[in-house]
Amino acid sequence: MEAVATGAAANVSSEAAKGIFQEAIRHIRYVIFYQKYVEKFEEKLKKLIEKRTSVQQDVNAAKRNGEKIKADVQGWRKRVDKVIAEEEVNKVKDLKLKAESNCFFGLCPSIKSRHKLSRKAEEAATTFDVLINECQFGCVGYRDVPEPILHTDFQTFKSREKLFNDIMDSLKVPTTTMIGVYGMPGVGKTSLVKEVYRQVHEDKLYSVVMVSVSETPDIQRIQDEIAESLGLKLEEKTTAGRARRLHERLIQEKNPKKNQEKMILVILDDIWKKLNLEEVGIPFGSQHEGCKILLASRNKNVLSNGMGATNTFQLVDLDDEEAWEFFKKMVGDSFESDEEMQSTAIEVAKRCAGLPLAISTVARALQNKELFVWNDALRQLQRPYSDNPSEISAEVYKAIELSFNHLPSEPIKQIFLL
Repeated sequence: MEAVATGAAANVSSEAAKGIFQEAIRHIRYVIFYQKYVEKFEEKLKKLIEKRTSVQQDVNAAKRNGEKIKADVQGWRKRVDKVIAEEEVNKVKDLKLKAESNCFFGLCPSIKSRHKLSRKAEEAATTFDVLINECQFGCVGYRDVPEPILHTDFQTFKSREKLFNDIMDSLKVPTTTMIGVYGMPGVGKTSLVKEVYRQVHEDKLYSVVMVSVSETPDIQRIQDEIAESLGLKLEEKTTAGRARRLHERLIQEKNPKKNQEKMILVILDDIWKKLNLEEVGIPFGSQHEGCKILLASRNKNVLSNGMGATNTFQLVDLDDEEAWEFFKKMVGDSFESDEEMQSTAIEVAKRCAGLPLAISTVARALQNKELFVWNDALRQLQRPYSDNPSEISAEVYKAIELSFNHLPSEPIKQIFLL
């Protein structure tokens, strides 16, 4: 037993001695072969800088392509920049100068400086190596859901504040799935729903998308616009297949346990007739969970009977005072000092029938114009108009025609018509 213990002690002593010897050799190598440590340091540093440059080139390309940069790529770049710019490089350079200077009146090398230089170069090279190995990025960027453009041309009118607030309150009711806004052409429906869009996004009530349907709906275009707003790529070729994918995305409710998206508000503007929501892929009725719908149309029956909106809100024309104030705001102060022109302007404003679109169109067309132009415009607006090939109101149609006639050149008119 004693022999066994003695043998074990001898082995331990032998291993300890071996370890001490190897450690001594390592420190001696630091002094003798310090240049090799510096060369390895410089090699790794060069490779790291090349990797950093390559990643930066990919980042620049991704940004030019409208992509956002991934978090791990940004973190890696910051760590590399810190290592390159700060202590690791500067310390090694300073130590190298000291190590290459002899001590004792130039008769022998500075052992302490070389040892310190080698250790620091080795540590820095190891750090560089770790960062080089971390640089395994397949792609550096990604496409995020596009941020909405929140600027609208919505004008705040006191008579419409209650209507806007009622719409917002209705959207907040959990049981409300589909509501509608209706009113005559030019009354400001599009501006109103755009403002709802902006407010919903600003208040972070829901994710919100908006698309114009138009008189002849293009289902695939509508699907594409909704999908693009959601950051969804529709790869299916058939309308039905695309509708299924869109439907799946729109019914995702906010659920912290499942880490899903919040409820979505879909705004469909300029609806002329019943739109088949199922064909588009928009959940409705009993399928509504996760999705609310706001519709805008000139026809109340389209909203109530055709689409099945539970609540509808009528947007009416402006009263005389609001119409006049809005007209003055749009046209500027060009007639304030001329009583005759002001009198004509009042009559012109009345002919716009309280429709914001007609008011803004006419007012901008007459900005800084002479009195005879105003009088001519008034005569045009007073003239009966029955040759109207569309369903928009005569007031709006005449306002657009007047604006067209005041375009400065024939080429511009042709571009407008195109």
